[in-house]
Amino acid sequence: MKSKPVFLVVFLIGICRASFVQGGDGGFTMARLKYGGGGNWYWGYSAVPNMLTFLKENTNVKVNEKIVTVSPTDKDFFSYPFLFLTGHGYMRFTEEEVARLRIHLTSGGFLFANDSYGLINDFKREMKRVFPDKDLVELPFTHGIYNCYWKFSNGLPKIHKHDGKPPQAFGIFHEERLIVFFVYESDIGDGWEDPQVYNDPPEKREAALKMGTNIIIWSLLN
Repeated sequence: MKSKPVFLVVFLIGICRASFVQGGDGGFTMARLKYGGGGNWYWGYSAVPNMLTFLKENTNVKVNEKIVTVSPTDKDFFSYPFLFLTGHGYMRFTEEEVARLRIHLTSGGFLFANDSYGLINDFKREMKRVFPDKDLVELPFTHGIYNCYWKFSNGLPKIHKHDGKPPQAFGIFHEERLIVFFVYESDIGDGWEDPQVYNDPPEKREAALKMGTNIIIWSLLN
């Protein structure tokens, strides 16, 4: 998986989506989205720190490595354009959270949701509440998110076995912009974890971190 010209990507990031700079010059921030319903939204303690370190070391994107957790009702919720959601099902948003999520995502925000196993049904139901007139659609391997930095000709990497199905990526679009990216049967979030957590081989962890980089770069450019 070879990189595209880094200077071009970094230049575009510099002129696009300036709102992704948190707190002045703080840099790109990944905010973990907290949700109700009893699901483990906090899953994967080392995942986000490792992803941010990889992004910092392999791109010229300025990175805020502070660990941030946010709920849709928090006062500073709209200050975090990139939201990361993961877990194992049992998720539920309140009506107020649904409304604020809709505003956030249709006003420039981006949600990356990682199914760490068992999340898909709850996630689909809640996204239908957020966007009653929109559907999660499967993205083709030709979508730009697969080649905006590193090239993934066959789509998402398969990190964990789960039910043994091929990995799939689904998206929700608003005015032709991808605002929700949901990965199923891939679990790249677990691939971000420390090596000893799942004993994934180095090549799988690298693929997960590279795909994570693509997701972040795509969100910055679009």
